[in-house]
Amino acid sequence: MKIALCQINAKIGDIAGNEARHAEAIARAAELGAELAVFPEMSILGYPPRDLVERSGVAEACLAAVQRLSRVVPTNMAALIGLPVRAERRPLANALAIARAGRIEGFARKQLLPTYDVFDEDRHFDPATRSTIFEQAGARVAALLCEDLWQSGDVTVRRDYACDPVGDAVAQHARVIAVSSASPFIAGKDALHGALLMRRARASGAWIASVNAVGGQDDLVFDGGSRLIAPDGRVVAACARFREDLVVYDTASSSAAEITLAPSDADAERFHAIVLGLRDYLAKTGHKRVLLGLSGGIDSALVAALASAAIGASNVTGILMPSRFSSDGSVQDAEETARLLGLGRIETLPIDAIHRAIESTVHAKFSTDGLAGENLQSRARGLLVMLASNATGALVLTTGNKSEYAAGYATLYGDMNGGLAPIGDLYKTEVYAMARMLNARPEEFGFAQPPIPSSSIEKAPSAELRPNQTDQDSLPPYDLLDDVLRVLIDREGSLDEAVAATGADSALVERIATMLDRAQFKRDQAAVILKLSPRTFGRGRRYPIAQGYRWKDAR
Repeated sequence: MKIALCQINAKIGDIAGNEARHAEAIARAAELGAELAVFPEMSILGYPPRDLVERSGVAEACLAAVQRLSRVVPTNMAALIGLPVRAERRPLANALAIARAGRIEGFARKQLLPTYDVFDEDRHFDPATRSTIFEQAGARVAALLCEDLWQSGDVTVRRDYACDPVGDAVAQHARVIAVSSASPFIAGKDALHGALLMRRARASGAWIASVNAVGGQDDLVFDGGSRLIAPDGRVVAACARFREDLVVYDTASSSAAEITLAPSDADAERFHAIVLGLRDYLAKTGHKRVLLGLSGGIDSALVAALASAAIGASNVTGILMPSRFSSDGSVQDAEETARLLGLGRIETLPIDAIHRAIESTVHAKFSTDGLAGENLQSRARGLLVMLASNATGALVLTTGNKSEYAAGYATLYGDMNGGLAPIGDLYKTEVYAMARMLNARPEEFGFAQPPIPSSSIEKAPSAELRPNQTDQDSLPPYDLLDDVLRVLIDREGSLDEAVAATGADSALVERIATMLDRAQFKRDQAAVILKLSPRTFGRGRRYPIAQGYRWKDAR
């Protein structure tokens, strides 16, 4: 059987546009002689549709689009197209239409509905109880969806399910298992997926055609990496990662060479995921330009580099907003960032006049000493970037990292202002690692020269909100802070586990944990954060703001 892996980039809700992408892929697959074309999960509506899937008329519009597509599927081909369909016990099911020669021959419905991390499928869908099998090109084909095969084998916290759709497919003598997925990017997960697919193929003795979505959808990035696995566990065909692709492979080929996939490189993976997520967020929300505050620090320098890689430096505006406390070096580093990247526009808007005007306005009523005065500076900058956004139509990118968001070292309505937080799921140590990688290998990532000023990497990090301030006046050293946060956030570990893993002082670990909980109200108002890790602030980590539990209660 000639199998087409149709890795397309759907836009949620753009049924007409997604239909056109399917039609183009089907035509291309037909030209290459494909007999089975497999598309990603929920490909006609886009994934994850969240509550949009329940809007009146959406399921019917999806079905009508698939019916039209069935007319362009050749007689000798079957196409598996993802869509929501009406169900019996609950309003909808997450399904694959089996389309062929002008009609829909049936539907394969998802059996295992993930309800963890960013997934909430049990909210919408009715699960099936058997694997759907159909005949194509003389072989029995099982049509499964995402979790039906993964069964939480690629996530931190395992789920046990009462049934095994893969085992059921094998029991029904399936020779080909087609799996449509929409599995979001997490650094390192692609390698886990590959190993899991190979184990499944060897255990089942079947060909496995796994097709994953690609593209950015709000906070999620889908990295593709679709594969065809032979029954002996060899990868014999693979789509590219981080872009649309279509590959056709004939399982009858006698010269099947094994494909060796590139080893995992977490920093490079994160770079490509952020660039794709940023590019698609802008394209799918109708933005062509971005702007950000350039402080001369490493965070804003990296965000500027990522934005330049995503949409071209000519579409990026950097705004310098020096205060009375800004050093000449920081201003020079910000200007050097703009020069190295060739930013399309750079503007300098000093905030000292705003700062003094507000101090004068409130001096008899409220103090502007200490934290109030520091936040005032950040909020003056937030006002200016949002004004510039309104004036130009450019989307504001925030430059906060995961360490800052975790500790609350960020100002609401100040440096947290913006529409997207590209590095909000990178710990500060990961920010440094990515910056050093880009400077060491610039051409590999599309830069003509090292894009990050070396002094932005080497100097002590500082918000420069008072004379001689550094971040470490308020926070532990970032390497220690990040090690503790990885235990508390990524592993949902205890205080004692964090102490044991890091060797940090118990009181310091408790202080970090307290900062983490107290900052929840800020994170609930943060810009959209691109998901790069198993535990990302946002939809996948749902914590209460007002709560009385204390970390030490678990001791």
